Amino acid sequence: MAHLVWDWNGTLLDDLTLVVAATNVSLAAIGGPSITADDHRRDFRRPIADYYDQVLGRSVSQDEFVQLDRVYHDFYRDGLLDCALAADAEDAMRSWPGTQSLLSMWFHEELVPEVTRRGLHAVFERVDGLRPDVIGGGHKAEHLVVHLDALGVAAADTVLIGDSADDAHAAAAVGAACVLYGGGFTHPDRLADAGVPVAATLVEAVSLARAAVSTRGAQALR
Repeated sequence: MAHLVWDWNGTLLDDLTLVVAATNVSLAAIGGPSITADDHRRDFRRPIADYYDQVLGRSVSQDEFVQLDRVYHDFYRDGLLDCALAADAEDAMRSWPGTQSLLSMWFHEELVPEVTRRGLHAVFERVDGLRPDVIGGGHKAEHLVVHLDALGVAAADTVLIGDSADDAHAAAAVGAACVLYGGGFTHPDRLADAGVPVAATLVEAVSLARAAVSTRGAQALR
């Protein structure tokens, strides 16, 4: 059976409310406007600097981005204990018959203890987040390459489930399949433009991922 790579924030972890609150605190620190969850789901994108540019209506300097990133993560850490997994996250993980791993754009040294605290460490073959020397905000594709190499898993045998167009871009860049989850950081209407299946629930996402793997296997036999 193929390998499944999960996204964390906005996918397995239901943290949209906290993310919006943290974004508003960070924007306020440089005199920016406040946003709603609907605004975030409509406008969020990577690189995150481009998202801030759009919200502010101007380019964000490097110093401003560092400040935004620091204020955001300080607020986010304080609220993390109140965040639950997505309602069907555990059912979805149990429904996948193959191996699974986790690749997040959150900081690795914070991600691993959080996954462990929630009792999920045994589910995943590998858990990877951003290293301390990486300022967040870029694309996932290069990190997915490293993640799969470390696992020794071929991209052609991999399916990624995430909640952003960047997840679809990362999967396409390495030759993996992808299913997007419409209950996370991005409105499903925007996800539809990525050209991959979009699921309303994580259980449905796994079902679509299994179908995608079966289709790829059938095509490989032709």
